[in-house]
Amino acid sequence: MSGAENTGGNILEHLDALRSVLLRIVIVVGICAAGAFVLMPQIFDSIIMWPCRADFPFYRLLYTLQSVWTSNPEPDTFSLHPTSLELTSQFFIHVSASCWTAVVVSFPIIIYLLWGFISPGLYDHEKRGVTRAFLLGNIMFFAGAAVGYFVVFPLTLRFMATYSLSPEIGTIVSLDSYMDNFFGLILVMGAVFELPLVAWLLGCMGILKRSFFARYRRHAVLALLIVAALITPTGDPLSLLAVFLPIYVLWEASARLVPSTKTEKT
Repeated sequence: MSGAENTGGNILEHLDALRSVLLRIVIVVGICAAGAFVLMPQIFDSIIMWPCRADFPFYRLLYTLQSVWTSNPEPDTFSLHPTSLELTSQFFIHVSASCWTAVVVSFPIIIYLLWGFISPGLYDHEKRGVTRAFLLGNIMFFAGAAVGYFVVFPLTLRFMATYSLSPEIGTIVSLDSYMDNFFGLILVMGAVFELPLVAWLLGCMGILKRSFFARYRRHAVLALLIVAALITPTGDPLSLLAVFLPIYVLWEASARLVPSTKTEKT
């Protein structure tokens, strides 16, 4: 009975600790969401809606590159004004954007709190490995989100907003559609940039070997070019290269992070 009571007590202690951690996470996200809700008009104008204007950094970079190739490039007059089609759209987007912003901003704190709950049950060598994984995961997630915001989303937005099947058809971009694509593409790129971490973990488990990357590098280049072309269907080689290079760097980083076995070294 004493052993069962101890086991039951330990389970209750773990549940209490987990509840405490989850409560702290909710409090942190709630505080960040409240702050984001107050600042959302400024965040919306200066960050979320920035890709709708021609002064966005990536648009200016493309214009600079075009001016190198052509002596007299046309001035960039791109401008987009999403439209709210529902009465309640702006309010609910204000709330949802505040929550998404809070999750992204507090992501490192969430991981740290979860790590504090898990770490007491791990061995020292496991703690070192997981610590590196969490650190790498945070860095790569924010790097991918940055690439999604500064490169992939503006490319997709500009192509889709200016694409015309017929001059008789006008384009109205709804606010809901804009926000879905904005957060969707940024979060997808954040997830894609976790591939080196996934490759490292699979390599540590012996599932993935470094020789795989050397053997299929040519196939990967072709596949990644196709993926980049699907993401940027404009046909512009500069846009294609801007998307292909980060993805290929991820491939090479994954190859370097996979531990090499003794047979591969010899």
